[in-house]
Amino acid sequence: MKRWLAHAIFVVLLCSVSQSRAQSLTDTNLAQIDFDQKLGAQLPFNLWFHDETGKDVKLADYFTTKPVILVLGYYKCPMLCNATLNGMVEALNDMRWSIGREFEVVHVSIDPTETFQLAHAKKQTYIKRYGRTVASNGWHFLTGDQKSIQLLAEQAGFRYAYDPEVKQYAHPGGLIIVTPQGKITKYLAGVTYSPEKVFTALQDASKERIGTRVKELFLLCFSHNPTRGKYGNAIMIAARALGVSTCVGLTCLIVVLARREQKKPTAPTETESKERAP
Repeated sequence: MKRWLAHAIFVVLLCSVSQSRAQSLTDTNLAQIDFDQKLGAQLPFNLWFHDETGKDVKLADYFTTKPVILVLGYYKCPMLCNATLNGMVEALNDMRWSIGREFEVVHVSIDPTETFQLAHAKKQTYIKRYGRTVASNGWHFLTGDQKSIQLLAEQAGFRYAYDPEVKQYAHPGGLIIVTPQGKITKYLAGVTYSPEKVFTALQDASKERIGTRVKELFLLCFSHNPTRGKYGNAIMIAARALGVSTCVGLTCLIVVLARREQKKPTAPTETESKERAP
């Protein structure tokens, strides 16, 4: 219940931020902010990036015998990227599989101005939060040039746009599950993830099983109305739906707790105890 409420509150806040800065991007750019789910697509292995130590690496270096969780975002992101990583870590901590042992995680910055030093700092933060030392060799934080980033994002179906007014990127949040051979098998949208769903997705990827498309309420925060040219309606619908769901959930919780309280046996009074005594 606590996790669900936290997710609901975060989405409402994110919607407010999205609404306040939507007008600084063109309608064309805004309409493209989403996941274009390219299930079965092959990632371009010949792209070059820099790892968190500054070393030149090929994307193919991270796809050998294990499934991969691909995360696209940027390290200076003020909200969504950190929330995505936090949600992922929370889910992975509840799994018996570990990063670096049964699967890999590859995080790629979509900002070509970010440096490997930023990537290194981000890695240290999240390796510590994850708490499993084996992850150090299996969780990779990459940076790259504009061409490599765009080619990877395009093939992965990750649509994003740069907002020049606030100097931030508008983008969807979620995880992309990929096979050891680099084929996309599943998209997990949002900022909170079920450990069971993540585990199943990784198992399927290890066996080359292509999953099905998903569409979650969270992605409505990035929906665009081409007729009206605004985000307002989609944002308000998402916020209202979450508000109603939260109220219903709290009401149900109160009713359940009240019923449990009524069913508790009451202690006998002193008079009743004397009457029952032999």
